Amino acid sequence: QVQLVESGGGLVQAGGSLRLSCAASGNTFSIGWFRQAPGKEREFVGTITWSGARTYYLDSVKGRFTISRDNALNTVYLQMNSLKPEDTAVYNCAAYMSGSYYDTASYNYWGKGTLVTVSS
Repeated sequence: QVQLVESGGGLVQAGGSLRLSCAASGNTFSIGWFRQAPGKEREFVGTITWSGARTYYLDSVKGRFTISRDNALNTVYLQMNSLKPEDTAVYNCAAYMSGSYYDTASYNYWGKGTLVTVSS
C-alpha cells in the first residue's frame, strides 16, 4: 500500500512563493502534482519521473513552478514562485502507474491534498 501525504500549503500574496512537499511510503514512483480549484475539474500541474531525470509541466506554470525529488527521503517537492490568484486550489500528489503523465487516470494512489490560497 502506498501512502502519500502533502504538506506546505497556506495563504500567500500574489507574487509570493510556496513549497509543497509530498512524502511517499513504499516504492519509488514517478509522482504527479494535480490541483483542483473550487467549481473546476482537477487539472495536471506537473510530473517528475522516478529518477528525477525528466519533468513535465502544465503550460501555465512553466517557468514558475519546479518539481524536484529527494529519493533518500521519499519526498517530492513542488516549488511555486510568482504565484497568481488563479493558482488557488487544493493541490494533490499522486503516484504514477501507466499511460499519459497528463491524465489523472494514469495515477493510482493519491494524497488527501493541501490547500493553496493566493490573495490578490
